[in-house]
Amino acid sequence: MSTRISKPLQCLGVLLSLPLAACGREQPADTTVAAQRQATPADEARIACARGNAALAASCTIEQAQGRDGLILTVRHPDGGFRRLLVTQDGRGVIAADGAEVARVSVLGADGIEVALGGDRYRLPATIKGAAKPS
Repeated sequence: MSTRISKPLQCLGVLLSLPLAACGREQPADTTVAAQRQATPADEARIACARGNAALAASCTIEQAQGRDGLILTVRHPDGGFRRLLVTQDGRGVIAADGAEVARVSVLGADGIEVALGGDRYRLPATIKGAAKPS
C-alpha cells in the first residue's frame, strides 16, 4: 500500500534516514543523511527532477510505501514515468528498488542529495548528520 506524502509534508519531521559512506576530501566521511519533510502550501509536494540533460524543475511527485525490504520511494514524472527507490541501511543511501540500474547518490551541501538513476536525476531535501568539519 502506498501513500502520498504530500499531506504529511506539511508537518516537520524526518521522512527517511539515509546513511551514506563518503570518500575523498570534498565529501564528509561516514555521514548520515535524513531526507527532511518540508512544509509546502501546494496540495502536492514536488521535488526537482530531470530526464537526460534537461534542466532540473520541481515537477516530480514522491510517494512512500513500506515494502518487505524497507521503505520504498516512488518518484513520478509528469509524463507518467516513475522510478522506485529503496532506502538502505548499509551506507549506500538509496538504490533502485528493482536493482536493474545503479543509483548514484551525491551530497549537495547540508540540505540535499541528488540521486542519478539511468538518465534521470532527482534532488531530495536532506539534513546531513555527522558531516566532517573542515580543517
